[in-house]
Parts: sequence; structure tokens; C-alpha cells
Amino acid sequence: MAAAEGKAVYWLGKDTLRVSAALFAENRRRLCEGLRAKQGLQPKSLVLLQGGEQKQRYCTDTDVVFRQESFFHWTFGVTEADCYGAVDVDTCKAFLFIPKLPESYATWMGEIYPKEHFKEKYALEEVHYTCDIAEVLTNFKPSVLLTLRGVNTDSGSVTREASFEGISRFQVNNTFLHPVIVECRLLKTDMELEVLRYTNRISSEAHKEVMKHVSAGQKEYEMESLFRHYCYSQGGMRHTSYTCICGSGHNSSVLHYGHAGAPNDKTIQDGDMCLFDMGGEYYCYSSDITCSFPANGKFTPDQKAIYEAVLKSSRAVLAAIKPGVKWSDMHRLADRVHLEELIKVGILRGNLDDMMKVHLGSVFMPHGLGHLLGIDVHDVGGYPEGTERIDEPGLKSLRMGRVVQERMVLTVEPGIYFINHLLDKALASEQQSGFINNEVLARFRGSGGVRIEDDIAVTADGVELLTCVPRTVEEIEAFMADRNPEKSFSPTVSSEKF
Repeated sequence: MAAAEGKAVYWLGKDTLRVSAALFAENRRRLCEGLRAKQGLQPKSLVLLQGGEQKQRYCTDTDVVFRQESFFHWTFGVTEADCYGAVDVDTCKAFLFIPKLPESYATWMGEIYPKEHFKEKYALEEVHYTCDIAEVLTNFKPSVLLTLRGVNTDSGSVTREASFEGISRFQVNNTFLHPVIVECRLLKTDMELEVLRYTNRISSEAHKEVMKHVSAGQKEYEMESLFRHYCYSQGGMRHTSYTCICGSGHNSSVLHYGHAGAPNDKTIQDGDMCLFDMGGEYYCYSSDITCSFPANGKFTPDQKAIYEAVLKSSRAVLAAIKPGVKWSDMHRLADRVHLEELIKVGILRGNLDDMMKVHLGSVFMPHGLGHLLGIDVHDVGGYPEGTERIDEPGLKSLRMGRVVQERMVLTVEPGIYFINHLLDKALASEQQSGFINNEVLARFRGSGGVRIEDDIAVTADGVELLTCVPRTVEEIEAFMADRNPEKSFSPTVSSEKF
């Protein structure tokens, strides 16, 4: 098995990362170990997962570019659509079921590979056709099929539970698997961390490429295009982790800008702040990075004040994170630093503790501090059963409610935004309005926002910073002043340990 795993490697050539099938064998081993440790597991239990389906665009015959379902990918690393997979919990033996393709496939889509091809490609013990799944499982005689059913705490959607013709012949348990596989995905292995380092390195370089080329008169979507081109051409990343956010000027205060109703289509103006939130994805592993900077490469005093306020909160949080701290406390720390700095700027006045009591920080940062990262950009495991969201402004949007653990990969993304409807609500609030100096605030309305987002891996005593882009005002201005795209940049922040 080990020899086969050594030959089975995902690689897109050139300088792209080689990912061994051993990564997924280790994931399966951890999953089986976690299941066997859970009280009530029957001998000869079999995990059964259904992979993603190839879909077409509405009623047409145009295929949507396929991306594997995340739980299935984590378990098997299989890139093809319309597959099933099974794992014998007792032995970790893995079965892959692939569709039996019609002869016409060879004409239109390419070579039809035999089952042995997939056995070698993914270093799996057995490969069968999906049409034979009932027969194969009958011969195996599992005591129970463990299928996946659970709620994604970010989307509220329920996972797709595996189903096939003939499943009614088997005993099925759809509650046992989900909490165990989620906990396995929560903490990353060494091999997973290597892939996440790679996605961050390529995406960081892509952000720097954008910073080298942005200028007034360009469209926001040109920067999205440049980012995507770099990630694909230099990193083999066909997919981004999420819809790219390329907000400039007032659009930089739109938290999830870039959607169909606002498709990165504004013309960038001289003096605009740009907030570019983009991440490439390699072999389904994500990155999530936000860079904020002036389009002309030179901060105004007001832009610098807000940017440095956010940078200060980012650094404070990175210095405080370690195993055992509450993620909600990290969010409150960012809020406190923001309020302190906004008092210095003159936008706020009054007692800081009183501001915290009325949740004034959420007026300027309505989203959560950050989230888990892995195969999904908002990775699973943020709210295990029994962990409730804190029903307070800002904190209720926090995507993780747990204590920080070693081997978690997280985003740290504090931000300060000037969102008119939130500002107007605060000014109309008896509790909050007295803290706001409206005359100074008026100077910042319409300027947008600043977000600084880094990806981190939690270590035994702190964090490893995965993202490597210019971060201080001085670094950004020096980097953007030298608009030579052939010249590389290595900011000092890349080697920091917090």
C-alpha cells in the first residue's frame, strides 16, 4: 500500500505542488480511528460517501466546471464526478465506485480508462462500477452503512446523504459519521498543511501581482482577471476558493462585493482605497487573503489612520492566539483595538468600556473576526453540537465558537468599514449616538473600508503565518512605488512568529 501511495501523486506539472495519495490514506486512517473510539460502533461498519455530480447549466447541455464535494474529496482525493466511495472502519480498506461510461464517451470526451487505472491513480484497494455497488456491498456483508447527514453551520444546508438503488437491503445509520468526520477535518495533518502553505504562497504572489498593476482608470474586474490568471498559470489553480471581491472606493465597504448584482465592474479612481479579497484553490484546498491599499500607491492621512488601526488589531490578535484561547475573545480584542484607534482619530469619543457594552465595534466591523479554513473556505467544525452562537452584534456573525486548538487553520480578518446604513442606525440609537463625533465621521463617509486578512496555522505556542504580502503602510508604499513586475518582493512580515 505504501509503495502504491508513493506512486500516486496529484501534480499539474512545472512548479505546481505534488500531493501524494498518502494524504488521503492518512485522512481515512484518522477517520476510522475516530469512529472506532466512539461508543456504539458495530464491527464491520462501512462508511459510504457519495461524491459530487456533474451538473449542467439549467436546461442546457453546457457543463458547469466540476469541483468535487468536500467530504468526499477529504476522504478519497478523487477528482472525477459521479463516484461513490466506501471505507471499512475495521481495516481502513477503501473502495471506489466509478461510473461505467458509454462507448460514445470515447468519441466526445476522451479515453475510457479501466478500473485498474483508478486503483493506481488513487492508491485504493478496490475499484468497481457504480452500477455494481449493491452487489459489491452485499458480498462484503457490512453490519451497517454509515452515511453522512448533518448541518453545515455556516450555510444551514444539510449534507447530501449517499443513496443508491438497493440501499434498502442494508442497515443504515446516518447520525454516527458526521460529527466524527467534521472533527477530523477540523485539525490539519502535516500533509494538509503543506498544501495550505502552497495555496497561500501562490495566492499571496497573485495579490502582489495585482498591486504591481493596479491603477486609476482600470476596471475592478481587470484585477480579478489578473489574480485568477496568475493563480492558474503559475499555480495550477483552476478554481478560486470563492467569488473574488474587488471593491474600490465606496465598494470596499460592501462585505461580499463581487456577486452577480455588483460584479466587480466599477472603474477604479485615483485616490480610491482598494479592498481585494481573493484566494486560489489547489486540489480543493483553499486560501483566503484580503489586501487593502490605495490605488495610486500612496495613503492619505485619513486612509493611513484607518489602515493602521486595522493593522494594529490584526497584530494584537495574531500575538494573542494560541491553543486554549476562546475565538470569541479574539473577536472582542479586535473590537477593543478598533475603538481605541477610532477614539484617537476623533471619530469616537467617550469611555471605551462603555462603548464595548453597547457593541459599538459592530457598527464598524459587523462581521466575525475570521473562520476555519481547509477544503472549504468556510471550513466545517465551527459550531459542534452543544455550542451556541453568541447572540450579540458582530459576535453572532462569528463563524467559529470554539476554543482555539493546535493544527487549526484560521483566517484573521479584522476590518473597519463606513457603511452608511449602519452609521445611520448608530446615530439614531440613544445608546450609541453619544459616542460618535458626526463632524469627523462625515469626512470618512463614502471612503469605503479596510480589511486585512491573513491565514494562519495554530502551533503549540502561537501561530504560523501562511500569508506573505506587504502589510505595513511603508511596505505597501515602497512595493507599489516600484512598479517593475519582474522584481520580486519579500516583506519582513513573512518570517514573523506570533
